[in-house]
Amino acid sequence: MAKGNGPCVKCWLAFALVVIVVLAITGVWNPFPQIWDWASSGRSLSDPAPAWQEQVGGTPTGVTVAGDTLVVRERTVVEARSLVTGVQLWQRKADWAAVAGDGPDAVVAVGKLLTKGYEVLDPTSGAVRRKDTSAVAVWAYRNALLDARCSTSTDCMLTAWDPRGSTALWSTFVPGVSTGLTADSPKGLNPRSIGARQVDDGAAGPRLMPALLGLPVDGRVVVVDTAVGRVVQNTKPAQDDRIVVVGGRVVRVQARSADGTCYFTVTATDPATGQEVWRRTGLNLRTADGAGCAQRQNPQGGENVLVGVGADGREAVLDAYDGRQLWTGAAGEKLLAVDDRYAVARSADQKSVNSHELADASVRWTRPLNPKGAVGLTPYAVAVIDEDPDRIVALDPRTGRELVNVHSTAKVLAVGPTGIVIGDGRDIGYLPFGTIQGAPGPGDGRPAGSPTGGGVPVPADPTCGGPKNEICPPGSADPAG
Repeated sequence: MAKGNGPCVKCWLAFALVVIVVLAITGVWNPFPQIWDWASSGRSLSDPAPAWQEQVGGTPTGVTVAGDTLVVRERTVVEARSLVTGVQLWQRKADWAAVAGDGPDAVVAVGKLLTKGYEVLDPTSGAVRRKDTSAVAVWAYRNALLDARCSTSTDCMLTAWDPRGSTALWSTFVPGVSTGLTADSPKGLNPRSIGARQVDDGAAGPRLMPALLGLPVDGRVVVVDTAVGRVVQNTKPAQDDRIVVVGGRVVRVQARSADGTCYFTVTATDPATGQEVWRRTGLNLRTADGAGCAQRQNPQGGENVLVGVGADGREAVLDAYDGRQLWTGAAGEKLLAVDDRYAVARSADQKSVNSHELADASVRWTRPLNPKGAVGLTPYAVAVIDEDPDRIVALDPRTGRELVNVHSTAKVLAVGPTGIVIGDGRDIGYLPFGTIQGAPGPGDGRPAGSPTGGGVPVPADPTCGGPKNEICPPGSADPAG
């Protein structure tokens, strides 16, 4: 209390603040998001400003470009917006949502947690194209949609669908799926992606369905050939092994503790024959995080590649199919992003990033980057997040040409064939390729002579490539390969 027993204003204010914090933590009432929205309303997400900027109902948990539509997932709601105008097209309640298919053939699968079944929606109209009432898990890919339905915990049927089709492509029995009714893309035995905090994990959109799908079921590894819909392996690995299914191989990582360090052996087998295809010793795939060598994480990698560290401390990218070393970093070089076509690494002096073509390990382009900057790699663009000054840049993966270059502190939420989506809190905005700020000034972070105008071409068939053109449709090999 204040002198003279008068009211203590500071005491009451402190008490009120404590009450508000408690209510926010317990979920009874949280005014802070509204306060932030009020404080940030009217503020552009970037300079130059996005083609459009809108405020959605809640902080997005994921954003995906589906043709001419933007699908925005929130905590209990999914909504679609026009990619051209940002106008809301439809909205509905859903605990999870996933986009399958590509371009005009995309669809949106939605459902509720702890509830069997899902619906397949048209992304533009929201109309129901197909409805299921028994599936307990759904996997969404660029070229297919998988679901699983179980009569018992050890008797399940895995089914593949064309994203917009109503007839199953194939079905196969699997001895259970470890989902717990989590529905949307339960984690399988696949590599961890190399991510950046400022680029959403799902910014690249749905990936191609892998040739082999690895399912962990009660300590066993069930491998499904997704081309024909057939279980090709059902084995129980050793307790201390780490297993991933990638690049058409079952890769096993063994870690042995001795002399105060970990010794690793990596082997890859053909699941159809069980024969060993390749073996590497001394390659650390970063599955263990201590001298005890307990492997708690899957290896890092991309769709068909694995990332490791050799005995000399240099990072390397391996083709999971045949074990070839596709790229080896220079001493001190740090890998920031990788997929089946490119590896983007920070130089040893921390001043720039280099993009390497995995097909021949050549350097595609080099660009200055602040040591605190980050990179995200998608089929359509390389998202570069720079600092001092804060900047978002999108580059053509093949040439390094600027597609977008703006001042912004926002996060990259999605990258599509014609532009990128950025967001901050409940605000989202769209930056079409060709959104380039004027000529760079001192310390701008852009290379001299960098293009500043529009007319930016979209890379031809940007999803095609890979070290062996393994992700290209017939007759469309990457012309840059």
